Amino acid sequence: MIASPDRTPLPREFFDRPVLDVAPDLLGRLLVRDTPDGPIALRLTEVEAYDGQNDPGSHAYRGRTARNEVMFGAPGHVYVYFTYGMWFCMNLVCGPEDRASAVLLRAGEIVEGAELARTRRLSARNDKELAKGPARLATALDVDRSLNGTDACATGSTPLRILHGAPVDPSQVRNGPRTGVSGEGGVHPWRYWVADDPTVSPYRAHVPRRRRS
Repeated sequence: MIASPDRTPLPREFFDRPVLDVAPDLLGRLLVRDTPDGPIALRLTEVEAYDGQNDPGSHAYRGRTARNEVMFGAPGHVYVYFTYGMWFCMNLVCGPEDRASAVLLRAGEIVEGAELARTRRLSARNDKELAKGPARLATALDVDRSLNGTDACATGSTPLRILHGAPVDPSQVRNGPRTGVSGEGGVHPWRYWVADDPTVSPYRAHVPRRRRS
């Protein structure tokens, strides 16, 4: 739990930078999800950077599609995708329009609204596991494709927004290979996390999925 975080919204200019600058700078920021049942706030502790058409691991590597259209839009918007036929994952778009870079939100600490998050994450053994991993984070915050394209920098009423929070001291930021990314994209050390934070997810190398016989 953090004390008295700064609740000033992050401006769009924060996201209009290279993704490798934005990603580590997101650690310690607050992600607020407003739901019909009340707000949930999460302190970001782990993220991954994806550098668009320069990055074989990115959904935008082969260009614009209906699925990744939001990544080519204005910075500060939310890109939500569906994976493995069962999970949603949430990203924040970075850089100038048409550049298509984004930061995957991998893990965080629920600092407000834990009682709501628990109702969506019944399998979590404790509150540290509520948003420990990108699919768990999206589930805890009730994020799905209906929020794809949400402007997290918008003023007024919005279902998702990013606040200044309490940025992590650079000496406490660690980086390493991205989790579960295969091929050329798997070698980039573009996963960033807060050192020794118990909400950070464990690293897992890519394991090819076997076809069912």
